[in-house]
Amino acid sequence: MLDKHPKDVKYVIKHFPLSSHRYAFKAAMAALAANNQGKFWEFHHELFKNFRALNEDKIKSIAEDLGLDMDQFNNDLESPQNRAVILQDLNNGKKIKVRGTPTVFMNGKKVENRQLANLSKMIEKELGKSK
Repeated sequence: MLDKHPKDVKYVIKHFPLSSHRYAFKAAMAALAANNQGKFWEFHHELFKNFRALNEDKIKSIAEDLGLDMDQFNNDLESPQNRAVILQDLNNGKKIKVRGTPTVFMNGKKVENRQLANLSKMIEKELGKSK
C-alpha cells in the first residue's frame, strides 16, 4: 500500500514492549539503536522473524549480521533518549487502551481485523472517502 499510495498512506510504528516478553523492551531499544545507523526496518524484520528466540545474544547477533558498528550500537542500547521514546510510546498506548502487539489504528480508529487482505481493502475504502 505504501508503494501504491506513497503520498496518501503513512505507516507509523509505536513501541509497545509487552511486560510478558522478557526481551521486548531490550528489543525495542535495539531497534532504535539500529535506527541510529539507518537499519531500523532491517532490524525490525529480524526481530519479528526471531521473536521466539530473542535474548541478549540473539539481539547482538542480529546487529552484527546487519553490519552495525557494535560500539555505537552498544552505546545506543543504553541511550536515555531512546528509552524516553519507548516510554512515551508505551504510555500513549496505555492511554488509548492498547493491550497487545501488533495493534493497528487507521485514521484514529482501532482496527479489529488485522489480516493483510482486510487492511488493504480498508485503506482503499478510507482513501475513497477522502477523495
